[in-house]
Amino acid sequence: MIRKAMLQIGVPALLAFIAWNAYLAVNHLNRVESIAALTVESSTIRAELFNVLKDVTDMETGQRGYLLSGNAEYLQPYADAKGRIGTDFLKLRAGLARRTQREQSMESQLETLDKSKQAEMDRSIALRQQGYRRRSFKLIDTNEGNDYMEEIRHIVSSLDAAESSNYSGLDRERIATRKRALSVTMLSNFVLLVVAAGLFGLIRRHLRLLGEEASQNKIELAVRDLQLQKLTSALSGEARSNIVAINMNSRLLLENYGGFLPRQGHEYAEQMNEAAAQMELLRQDLVGSRAS
Repeated sequence: MIRKAMLQIGVPALLAFIAWNAYLAVNHLNRVESIAALTVESSTIRAELFNVLKDVTDMETGQRGYLLSGNAEYLQPYADAKGRIGTDFLKLRAGLARRTQREQSMESQLETLDKSKQAEMDRSIALRQQGYRRRSFKLIDTNEGNDYMEEIRHIVSSLDAAESSNYSGLDRERIATRKRALSVTMLSNFVLLVVAAGLFGLIRRHLRLLGEEASQNKIELAVRDLQLQKLTSALSGEARSNIVAINMNSRLLLENYGGFLPRQGHEYAEQMNEAAAQMELLRQDLVGSRAS
């Protein structure tokens, strides 16, 4: 009874533990995927910061080349970068949407500085296109554009440092999550193995005990069968002889001395004869059922 109760508890417990183990594995996998997605997002933000800085640098390089040479070909990199920077800022803004208010504010300052820098470059290029080469250089000598670039580089560097720190934190968390997942998985699998081994051992012991009980029952049945055979043999032999003797003696008593017996003795003799007949019928039934 106790073994049966333990099996009824052990099997559902094993299934529940398997389900729990699967849940932990899926949970850790989801966490690792989430961290991986955040890591990709951080890398994308850093790439967009680099793109914005490259756009501004390309515009400044085209501006300086045109001012020095007057060759309009230098304005092509300027125009290309100017056409890209709006899209790059849009992607950067979307990437920083889930960052802190400080980072989003820095991004807004970066866009404002870029507009000021573009306005300064547009003025110098316009002066050079109108033939005012010296005035365009004087505008450059004011360091207005250089100040804008320094501020832009500073903000980009600060945002990049924040994302680098965030990336490092995510990478550490990813490693820690993997280690934790490995430890939990190993522990849960070990416990699962122990539970399964214990349950398997319990089932084997239960089957062995059932086999022993079956063997014991077989032996007991054999003993009872032997006893029944002895009883049947007795009923077939000695018991039959005794019943026949009782029946014959009671019948002879009635036939030969019935007239000399008192009424009560006559009744006793008839009862003995009737009892012997019933015993013979009972014996025949027992022997017949045993033979069949």
